[in-house]
Formats: sequence, structure tokens, C-alpha cells
Amino acid sequence: MATSVNSAFADSVSESTHSAVKFRELERQAGKKGLFRTNMTNYSIGDFLIKIKNAAMARNKNLTVSSTKSIAAIAQALKKLGYLDEVKKDKDMLELALTFKNKKPFLTDLKLVSKPGLRIYMRADEIEKKKGPSIFLISSPKGIISSRQAVKDRIGGEVIAELT
Repeated sequence: MATSVNSAFADSVSESTHSAVKFRELERQAGKKGLFRTNMTNYSIGDFLIKIKNAAMARNKNLTVSSTKSIAAIAQALKKLGYLDEVKKDKDMLELALTFKNKKPFLTDLKLVSKPGLRIYMRADEIEKKKGPSIFLISSPKGIISSRQAVKDRIGGEVIAELT
């Protein structure tokens, strides 16, 4: 059995066709003033705490962050614990001054415990068992409090971060 192939259309298939490709203009081009990127984040609390940690590691005394109710509450809790010297609210921004002792930041380490994909909750007795040099920031019905205050008030909640 013989096979015959009609190659009349093979010409158009093998031709090189170039299609026009369009690229979107970059959002922020070099030299264009006045354009800035907004900070897109899924977890503003985690972003805020990491900014504080980075500022402490870089030995920056001052830091400006965008403000929300939860971030302002955490900043006040950190001030009460002695990690921040000053918290000022200016429009929708918070101006923070980190605490330094002997030219070294008071905040040495910070670990995020609860994350958007995995929330960690502790009862007061579980917090009491975790006693040690570290302090937990806890979101409770009474607001953002330290682990010491949570044990004292016999209250639990979501563990936001661990500070050492």
C-alpha cells in the first residue's frame, strides 16, 4: 500500500511569521519624578514587626511606618515593654524611636509566631509554662498585651510575636 502526501500547503506552514509583541510600560521609570510604589502587604502586623527588627539590626534610631489600629496598639505595647522610646502619630503614619542601651538596640531578636496561614493561640496556663527570657506579644480580648500581663490577668489569646 502506497502513501501519498500532498505538500501544496507545506509552504505556508514553514514560513516564518513574526507577530508583534507588546510590553506594558514599567510602573516606575527612571527619571520620572512623583511616581512611587505603595507598599502591598498581606500581613501588615508581620511587616511592621520585621521593619522594627531590621531598623534595630541596622542601628537606626527612628522609623516611620503606616498606621492602623492594630499596629498602633502593638507600638504602644512595645513602648510599655521598653522596646520603643517614643511613639508619635502623624496623620496616617507612626513615627517610632527605638530604645538603645550602650549604643546597642534593646531589641535583639524578634520572631513572628502567628502567621496568616497558621494562627497560634495559647491559654494562660500554656503561656505560664513558656516562662523564660523571651516575652510574647498576645492579642487578647483586652487588647495587645505582653505574656507577663496575660499570666497576671489569667487571659489567653493569639500569640503574635516572641521578643528577646
